[in-house]
Amino acid sequence: MTSLATPGPEAWPALPYAEWRDTCTTLHLWTQVVGKVRTALTPWLNHSWHVALYVTARGLTTSTIPAAQGALQIDFDFVDQQLVLQLSDGQLRRLPLEPQTVAAFHDRLLASLADLGMPVTIHGAPNEVVEPIPFAEDTLHSAYDGAAARRFWQALVQIDRVFKQFRTGFIGKSSPSHFFWGSFDLAVTRFSGRRAPMHPGGFPAMPDDITREAYSHEVSSAGFWPGGGPVDDAAFYAYAYPTPDGFGDAAVQPEAAAFNAELGEFLLPYDAVRTAPSPDDALLAFLQSTYEAAADKGGWDRAALEGPLGVPRVPRPV
Repeated sequence: MTSLATPGPEAWPALPYAEWRDTCTTLHLWTQVVGKVRTALTPWLNHSWHVALYVTARGLTTSTIPAAQGALQIDFDFVDQQLVLQLSDGQLRRLPLEPQTVAAFHDRLLASLADLGMPVTIHGAPNEVVEPIPFAEDTLHSAYDGAAARRFWQALVQIDRVFKQFRTGFIGKSSPSHFFWGSFDLAVTRFSGRRAPMHPGGFPAMPDDITREAYSHEVSSAGFWPGGGPVDDAAFYAYAYPTPDGFGDAAVQPEAAAFNAELGEFLLPYDAVRTAPSPDDALLAFLQSTYEAAADKGGWDRAALEGPLGVPRVPRPV
């Protein structure tokens, strides 16, 4: 498997979760506040794709959000450590990314939007976290180390690039490479084209009807977590819904990848990719082999859904 010419292993920063746990928790909640602004203003798109953030050359963005006769965009800039709010009429506000409570971040963001002539009412509590605290009342989480947040974003830049390359090898329905602030992970998902059985739901602080719409069709999904919860440290994951028989017994690559029966997913430590001779090839091998496990065990029509990985300026043959 051949990847594009890419930066060497030194471009993949170390991300020991224990060293930035508190910052990660705070940043997770800040992204939820921003994501809920996008959710409140954007028409519903299948599988909740309308809520996600995207990796940029400076951080994370909402992309354009409908705003009256124009557009709003909110960006986390981890280079200059600012939250940037801009309207298509030229108005601009910058808020510092610095140690502050979630309540303060929430209040400053909504006040700035009102000052821009865009008062917004959002759902005021986090999703997909245990024992969520309403944003306006959360004075518990306030840690923020800008250098740690920047390393996390630098890792996302590399991962997003590989995810996008992987996506080019699929001509069926596929999600963008996008960042879900609920679960705080970067993900890319392929679809077989068939309906899936009704999902049972049950995610913490997440309405079941949203979960069921997200998993309305068969998927093979892969992504990246920074750590926390059921995963001790940063890791890549891959799963299928519904999980086909024998999925967890499939042989996948690289050697460091293993099936976690409790989660029902394959996991690959981020450090195993970061320290590999070619991180890109190690990650592509994981993405491709776990997808093949889902597609083969699930009886997908691979011949109709797949194609070669894309190459710049070379049209796909038909």
